[in-house]
Parts: sequence; structure tokens; C-alpha cells
Amino acid sequence: MTETLFRHGKKRFYDANKFPRGFAKSGDFTLVEENILTTFGETMLALECGQIAPENAEEKHFTKVLLNPSKAKSKLEHTWLKYIRLARGRKAFHTLNSKSKFYDNPTKDYEYDAENDDVLEPA
Repeated sequence: MTETLFRHGKKRFYDANKFPRGFAKSGDFTLVEENILTTFGETMLALECGQIAPENAEEKHFTKVLLNPSKAKSKLEHTWLKYIRLARGRKAFHTLNSKSKFYDNPTKDYEYDAENDDVLEPA
């Protein structure tokens, strides 16, 4: 990984709620991204929540990226945006069954004349 001025977290960052087996084992993050999240994740979360203030230009740019994600340049910024999308976004749900066109047409209700035992036109 390249040199960065971004502060390391005081402890390793984990998200046991969304990624209980770890970032790398989730299949969503590469080993490099997992290393970035565990090393810098605590600092990135604190900057995002406003618990700490940015100390250098790289951290100031990171806070700007949180407001405007299209300005992300570094791997660190892209990794945090990916984490936010996966951890806080809606989980994609895929079903094996879907409503086919066959069921889209409403069934016709027929009325019966009980006295004559005849079928009348659809209602």
C-alpha cells in the first residue's frame, strides 16, 4: 500500500453486525480493501460521525468526499464508499419465483342464473 497521511485507528475496525465473518470472507472486499478497513476504518468512521476533526489535507479531502462521492480519488476513499454502500444500503433480494404474464390477466367472473341454469356474460 502507498504511503498515506491518514491516521491509523487506535484499534482494528470490524463490523460484526453486517460482516460477522470479516470483510475479506464476506466475498465483497479484496484483501487490500479488508486491510484498509481494519487499519483505517475506526478513523474514517470517527471523521464521518464528526467525533474527530481532520488533521491533514488527506483527511479533509476524505470529509469532502463523504458529501460528494464523485470526488473520490484514493483507494482508501473508494473502499470506505464501498463499505457504506454495502453495510448501510439495501440488500439485494433475488427470488426464484416471479409473477409471470400469465397471471397478469384478471380472471373473468361469470354469473350464473340459478333458475335457468344458464351461464351469463362476464361481469
